[in-house]
Amino acid sequence: MNDLARRGSHGLIAAILAYVMWGFLPLYFHAMTSVPALELVAFRICFTLPFCLIVVFWRGMGAELLAALRTPAVLLRLCASAGLIATNWLIFVIAVANGHVLASSLGYYINPLLNVLIGTLFLGEKLNRTQWSAVAVAAVGIALLVWGALDMLGVALALAVSFALYGLIRKLTPVASVPGLTIETMVLFVPALLAVGWFALHAPGSSIARGPGMALAIAASGVLTGVPLLLFAVAAQKLDLSVLGFIQFLAPTISFLLGIFAFGEALDTVRLACFVLIWAAIALFSADMLRRRRLEARSR
Repeated sequence: MNDLARRGSHGLIAAILAYVMWGFLPLYFHAMTSVPALELVAFRICFTLPFCLIVVFWRGMGAELLAALRTPAVLLRLCASAGLIATNWLIFVIAVANGHVLASSLGYYINPLLNVLIGTLFLGEKLNRTQWSAVAVAAVGIALLVWGALDMLGVALALAVSFALYGLIRKLTPVASVPGLTIETMVLFVPALLAVGWFALHAPGSSIARGPGMALAIAASGVLTGVPLLLFAVAAQKLDLSVLGFIQFLAPTISFLLGIFAFGEALDTVRLACFVLIWAAIALFSADMLRRRRLEARSR
């Protein structure tokens, strides 16, 4: 196996592992429903920061981290992205705790299509006829929820929009994923620490004090945040973005299956029709991506 093939193989493994971990996250948060959502997100931030700092210095990214901290424009954008990712995390935890895993999976299915639309509106990117057709089919699927499943629509759009806006800001911010997340958790650390302290001072007290098992489970939230991000950073360096674009659907597919088979969520006609249309939109978009990739390969 030559070096290029080996890099691609390592990148593919890293990407699959990252998206599998993200896909199974609902199992973790479902097991932690006894912890208030805001407290759990606050602990997640507190335990993610030391993990990120370890990774930054392990991978020799200290200079990049300091450079970003010393650049006001970058720091300002990361403050905005920090607020968006914290909002996304909180919505996701609340959704899982309240039995909306299917809605969360729908949100992350919609997200790539929403990214395409945002790229068109804000970044001057162009969509061809097939891509616009995919967006239109997805819009019809989402519109179905207005009549039959407003609760799913609200959760899915809140997750998709918050993460799409987060992605837009991060795309416009010249900093790598790991140093970027490190600064975001630095920005959120003090508010998170205050939230942790508030829960500790009010009944029934801090969840982390319930015993070593609960303390370990809460501390694991930092690892569950940091490890897939590190794997994704490795994959992004070694794989084409088009390949990552296909693999990213692994996470919402796992969550979709968990929602039905592990958590027993109902999939009525309206919800099923919405998913079918979203899947059709993804298929259209993916087919067009493959076609354009083949044309580019022939023209080289």
